[in-house]
Amino acid sequence: MTVNRVVRIIAGFFVLLSLALGVEASPLFQNVNWLWFTAFVGANLFQSGFTNWCLMDKILTRLGVPAGASCKSA
Repeated sequence: MTVNRVVRIIAGFFVLLSLALGVEASPLFQNVNWLWFTAFVGANLFQSGFTNWCLMDKILTRLGVPAGASCKSA
């Protein structure tokens, strides 16, 4: 698994978790302020699309996750 795939998995997990904790209709609801975390993750994904810089990418690279291509041709 490559850095790009792990970053996408972590971001998706964080968004789903924060929605589950922040939306009142959820059985896991804790507080509506969890939605700020959803916005934070979305803003980071948005800026990394333009700047090609991502802190999670740097952390995973330092932890030894291989930095291969995110999509393989069929």
